Amino acid sequence: MNDLSISGRAAIAGLGTTEFSKNSGRTEIRLAMEATLAALADAGIDPSEVDGFSSYTIDKVPEYEIARLLGANNVKFFSQVPHGGGAACAPILHAAMAVATGIAKTVVVYRAMNERSWYRFGNGNYGFGSSPIVENVNYGWYMPYGFHTPAAWVGMFAQRYMHRYGATSEDFGRVAVAARDFAATNPAAFFHGKPITLEEHQASRWICEPLHLLDCCQESDGAVAMVITSVERARDLKQKPVVIKGAAQGLSDGQQIMTSYFREDITGLPEMGLVAKQLWQQSGLSAEDIQTAVIYDHFTPFVLPQLEEFGFVKRGEAKDFIRAGEHARGGRLPINTHGGQLGEAYIHGMNGVAEGVRQVRGSAVNQVADVHNVLVTAGTGVPTSGVILGEA
Repeated sequence: MNDLSISGRAAIAGLGTTEFSKNSGRTEIRLAMEATLAALADAGIDPSEVDGFSSYTIDKVPEYEIARLLGANNVKFFSQVPHGGGAACAPILHAAMAVATGIAKTVVVYRAMNERSWYRFGNGNYGFGSSPIVENVNYGWYMPYGFHTPAAWVGMFAQRYMHRYGATSEDFGRVAVAARDFAATNPAAFFHGKPITLEEHQASRWICEPLHLLDCCQESDGAVAMVITSVERARDLKQKPVVIKGAAQGLSDGQQIMTSYFREDITGLPEMGLVAKQLWQQSGLSAEDIQTAVIYDHFTPFVLPQLEEFGFVKRGEAKDFIRAGEHARGGRLPINTHGGQLGEAYIHGMNGVAEGVRQVRGSAVNQVADVHNVLVTAGTGVPTSGVILGEA
């Protein structure tokens, strides 16, 4: 570790969540406070000690309001990360940098959303025409031709990947089946007790070919929060420290928001490859050192190229990995052991980071044996992020 590295300098010391539902019946600020207070209690830290916050730009819960309600004094650090699910791991990075540099000592990261009962990201009605900012003008080149939803945008990449490497809809279905199998044994999952078969996946209605309904993540209400502090301090707190061994963001050539169609090759995810390169370099680890992973699964097709970008398999061979069941219960690299966003909840990936924490602690419902290091990735198709969590 060089002097500039954040690897091993900060740890997740507390974790809190609400229940995951389709109608929380509470405001998002209430959800955020419930998760934050639970995370602080989990760590054994008084709310007044919090001096930093990080979340998503798309979060409707401002850090100053949480600070006021917590009774936090002299908050020294706050940040918000754009690009929706691509931000899932970036608040962890920002918090770790703040702690490692001494800017803040106790940082809360959080995500609270009523994405099912209040608004729906996938409804295709965004009002882009009334606000001609750069991002919206970009979508103006696609929406007149029917590209209104995230599923439609991802479908283009999926079709090309299938053509190039011979992946099939059944391969995407195997990702969904494995996720729902884990969700079925997770009491916190919305689809607890509700596994699916590959036949049911194939029979589910088309959303945008080649995506079936069961290739698409949920729309959920809920909140997740974590407390990040120094590794040294975390050792003296209530829970086993979960060390941040690597954290990175990535934005690559030709990057747009879900529509990077003009790259020479659209079968990969170069921004995630950039994240992977940084994580391996920071941590000194490789794919062989990871016992389980949380791979962002807003849509099943993007799980496959992520496995390739991180070197778990060679380019184009993720379909064979999936067909062999290596991603499933009992496989070589079980992924999304909480059920993922397909089976547990869609909290913009923050619940995936929470599962990484539980796996390192050894407290996950679907605990993988002998976990030392966990990879967590954020949303794909957008500027993205990732973390490696591990034992002290």
